Amino acid sequence: MSSTVSSAVSSAVSSTPAPLRPGARAIVTGGFGFVGSHLVGALAARGVAVTVLDVCPPPAALPDGVEHRIADLRDPQAVRAALAPADVVFHLAGNASGTLSVDRPRFDFETNAEGTFNLCEALLELPPRRFVYLSSAMVYGRPESTPMPEDHPLRPFLPYAASKLAGEHVAQSMFESFGLPAVIGRAFTIYGPGEDPRRAGGEVSQFVRWHLNGRPIPAVGDAERKTRDFAHVDDLVEGLLTIAERGTPGEVYNLGTGSETSLRELADVIGAVTGRPADLRCDDEVLDDSYRHVADIDKLRALGYRPRVSLEAGVAALAAALGEHPELPSMPAVFHRPTAA
Repeated sequence: MSSTVSSAVSSAVSSTPAPLRPGARAIVTGGFGFVGSHLVGALAARGVAVTVLDVCPPPAALPDGVEHRIADLRDPQAVRAALAPADVVFHLAGNASGTLSVDRPRFDFETNAEGTFNLCEALLELPPRRFVYLSSAMVYGRPESTPMPEDHPLRPFLPYAASKLAGEHVAQSMFESFGLPAVIGRAFTIYGPGEDPRRAGGEVSQFVRWHLNGRPIPAVGDAERKTRDFAHVDDLVEGLLTIAERGTPGEVYNLGTGSETSLRELADVIGAVTGRPADLRCDDEVLDDSYRHVADIDKLRALGYRPRVSLEAGVAALAAALGEHPELPSMPAVFHRPTAA
């Protein structure tokens, strides 16, 4: 690395992160995805100038102050060409499906791990004041304690989780070796309006969609033993903004609520907010992920973060947004590739 690049990166990491206020500049990779679109909206509402890097075309007219540049993060040259000066870079692009990672593990790794490397390498030439990498709580693997703190052992069992953890290692090594001011957020189970039912595997959206269509709710696992930390996308966005502004470079933060909900309790909430009981039918022969997956968010709370959307309020809002007969989910839960006969 040249002395010019070293100086630029050192200057960035020693600077106080710019508050995300009017006039600030941000890049959001994957800004047209589920979480990305909500984050871009929140930044634009603050008056932040946003550049979205995404391989997909804009779904609709862009808000004022938002521009789009096409970039496939698997292509290092395309990444360099698409970058613009920014105070904060939020890296959300990549495969978010565990099922797809089992079906296409190379695509998953190239998109998540190599894509993160390509972006970080390019940012050494144009360093932001903060680089925020959205990882996944799936990197923890099967919990050894509940709730899980950030120093919980990391034992991913899906290719998706392994590729997200590889991205974490890239971001942290770029901080340690070059001073890229990276902070990492590990998202727990996210839900909210705007999820694609063909890709979304989270229980909240899937359960609500089946129920609103008057169908039984199919689920995988033990309805009582399988618990999750269901975080509304608005709270996740607030967590990302919090670690961007106040997180410590090189550190990891859990992004969740700290609240534990079983599949049975989730079905009961859905029944209560819609006014008719939910018919939950669990396949308890598949127990790969029937564990308690809940965040310890003390570290995030220390930065001033507080989750604001209760599960009841979030489910009610989601049901209202989806309407009476939303598209049914079509993403199955797959943990193993079928063996040949």
